[in-house]
Amino acid sequence: MALKIWLNDRLVDEQDAKISVFDHGLLYGDGVFEGIRVYSSKIFELDAHLKRLYESAKVIRLDIGMPMKDLAKATAETVRANNIVDGYIRLVITRGIGTLGINPFTCEKAQIIIIADKIQLYPQELYQTGLKVISACTIRNHPLAIPPQVKSLNYLNNVLAKIEALDAGVPEAIMFNHEGFVAEASGDNVFIVKNSILCTPPIQAGSLEGITRTVVMSLAAAENIEVVQKNLTRFDLYVADEFFLTGTAAEVVGVVGIDGRKISDGKPGPITQLLRKRFFEYAHGQSK
Repeated sequence: MALKIWLNDRLVDEQDAKISVFDHGLLYGDGVFEGIRVYSSKIFELDAHLKRLYESAKVIRLDIGMPMKDLAKATAETVRANNIVDGYIRLVITRGIGTLGINPFTCEKAQIIIIADKIQLYPQELYQTGLKVISACTIRNHPLAIPPQVKSLNYLNNVLAKIEALDAGVPEAIMFNHEGFVAEASGDNVFIVKNSILCTPPIQAGSLEGITRTVVMSLAAAENIEVVQKNLTRFDLYVADEFFLTGTAAEVVGVVGIDGRKISDGKPGPITQLLRKRFFEYAHGQSK
C-alpha cells in the first residue's frame, strides 16, 4: 500500500509527494529534521523532538511557519493514516523554494514534510552479540561552523564517517572533535561504563543532545547507576568495561570491539543489557 506523506498542509499520496529542484534543502542542505519512533501506536517523546526541531530552526533562522501544536497534530495524523504501530517518523523542514544563489531570504516559505514508515537499523542478532566500530578520521564539525546541537539537513560530516565505517566492514564509526575528544558516532550517542560509572561526552564535546541519550541517562539514574558527563579520549574507549550507543533508530546497542580491540569479554555488558531492557519497557509503556 502506498504511503501517505504530509506535505506542507495536507496528506498526499506517496507518488505526489514532490519538492521543487529549486528548494534550498536540496540545493544547499538548508533545513532541519528529526527522526522519531512510534511504539505501540504512540509517538515516542514527541514534545522533546519538536522542541529540538524548533530550536534547531531558530539557530539557522528558519521560520517553520506552523505552530508546534499544529505540527504535533500533523505528525499524529500522518502516523494514523499509514497505520503505523511500531515504526519511524522522518520530519523534515526545508528552507523552501528560492533562487540558485545561496541567499536563504529569497525563499518565501518553508516546506514541511512528514514521512511515517517502518525502519530497522541493525539486524536483531547484533543486539545480542554487539557490534564492532572504528575510530573515524573525519572529525565533527567545529562548533563555530555549525553548533552540533543543530540537527541539520547538511549531514555530509556524518555521511563521510559512515563511509569510513562501511569501508572497514563495520556498521558505525566514532567521531572525535577538533581537540581529540570523543563526540559521537556517525548517527548515535556514545556511552561507556568504567568501574560501574556510566560516562558520556558532554554536549560541548560536539555531540547531538540525543533524545534517547537523555532517556537512558534518566533510566540509569533510576537504577542508582552513577552518570557522569565528561570528555572521553580514544584511550577511554579502548579500556572501557562496557561500551554502547544510543539513538532513535538504534535504541540501545552494545559495542564489543573498536579498532581491532575487544571491549572487556567481547559481549554486551550487564549495565548495557539492563539499560536496553529498561529502555524497551519505557518505550512500550511497561515501566513500573
